[in-house]
Amino acid sequence: MNNQHLSKKYQQMMRVNQLLKQNVVDTTNFNQLPPKHKEVVNDFFGQVDYENDDVVKEVETTIDKVSIKHDVNTDILYNYINNETGE
Repeated sequence: MNNQHLSKKYQQMMRVNQLLKQNVVDTTNFNQLPPKHKEVVNDFFGQVDYENDDVVKEVETTIDKVSIKHDVNTDILYNYINNETGE
């Protein structure tokens, strides 16, 4: 009976781990962001079309879309990108 209890607990932990999203980025700047901003950055990298020939337009459009979706200012992503690129 004890093994069944552990098995159920293990299964519950596995489900929780499956719900947790892995971060796309693992840098000092990223790790210093608040959780909401990390979610925004992860979503940005998940939505950007890496095949688009017009990189600047794609990045700007994706920043706008993600910012609206998460109801945050676009400065969050622009500042993050500037901090990562050292500009």
